[in-house]
Amino acid sequence: MDVFQTNFKLGFGLMRLPKRGAIINVEETKRMVDMFIEAGGTYFDTAYVYLGSETATRKALVERYPRESFALASKLNVNVAPTEKLARAQLKKSLERTGAGYFDFYLLHCILENNYKRYESLGLWDLLKEQKQKGVIKHIGFSYHSGPELLDRILTDHPEAEMVQLQLNYADWEDKNVTARANYEVALKHNKPIVIMEPVKGGRLADPPEQVKKLFKTENPDMSYASWAIRYAASLQNVLAVLSGMSNVEQMQDNLSYMKNFTPLSDKEYQIIYEAQRILNKSATIPCTACRYCEKGCPKQIKIPDVFAAYNKMIGGGNPIEAKEDFLHAAPQGHAPVDCVHCRQCENVCPQHLEIVDLLGKADASFK
Repeated sequence: MDVFQTNFKLGFGLMRLPKRGAIINVEETKRMVDMFIEAGGTYFDTAYVYLGSETATRKALVERYPRESFALASKLNVNVAPTEKLARAQLKKSLERTGAGYFDFYLLHCILENNYKRYESLGLWDLLKEQKQKGVIKHIGFSYHSGPELLDRILTDHPEAEMVQLQLNYADWEDKNVTARANYEVALKHNKPIVIMEPVKGGRLADPPEQVKKLFKTENPDMSYASWAIRYAASLQNVLAVLSGMSNVEQMQDNLSYMKNFTPLSDKEYQIIYEAQRILNKSATIPCTACRYCEKGCPKQIKIPDVFAAYNKMIGGGNPIEAKEDFLHAAPQGHAPVDCVHCRQCENVCPQHLEIVDLLGKADASFK
């Protein structure tokens, strides 16, 4: 299978798999995998730091389908590797968890301005090249969450990178923190195939503000809000796959309904998207994607994404009573925004570059 020639643009992001309590629901994941493959899907994306995902991938995918029938990507994350030895051990562990034998794509994960030098100093680019020569890795890449200048430097210094994974969606296109358009243009300049992550911005574009919902429903009442976001991403040039982190069978069904026989956005649909962008640019909601990287090192175990979701529901036209209940559930005593010690470790790992400490205070004040 030539992974660069697939016409099926939807990728199955395995970060937000269905759960039964705190455990991934493997049986539902199997049903989703079956639906995806039957429709023509081939690209699956997991990572070392996606809790339980690599093991679920083995059970739902690798053990049930011929290895050559799909492309599997995983990632090495330097933020959880204090030494070169531990960083290098991630690849071995990911291979053990998935049982995949090799990775079609292996990525350096979540490169940021504050961590890219560690990927260099620990020799991890060299690791990927070594393992590619051994056949353990078929293609080298990286996922990226910083600005265009650093992206240009990395792609210049590392021509061995065969693809780049970028956060691209219509809400972030001109965002000064995400710099989606500028990053996209850099990738095009270097002629690198692009895998798109967060096309629905952690689900936020599947449930946009009321004005945007009305806009989309007036144009096409039969299309989901998520469909506008995913089709926008898939309509961009040089896109290898658009990852959707589907969490249930219903989301899979919806995505396949318009991506199995994908058609790019029309000129009229682009005009609708431009109006949605204008509305979102005036929105005061917090652009959190609920990746939950911020939670892992929080000394007070504050459920930061859940606090922000409650705040966004409060100000984004949602039910204020439900928003208050969501906030109280997300912020129990001892683990509430007021308990934040301002260590700012959350801000150091946030792919959206949010000023989390200040935003927690803002969210807390809104519920007083």
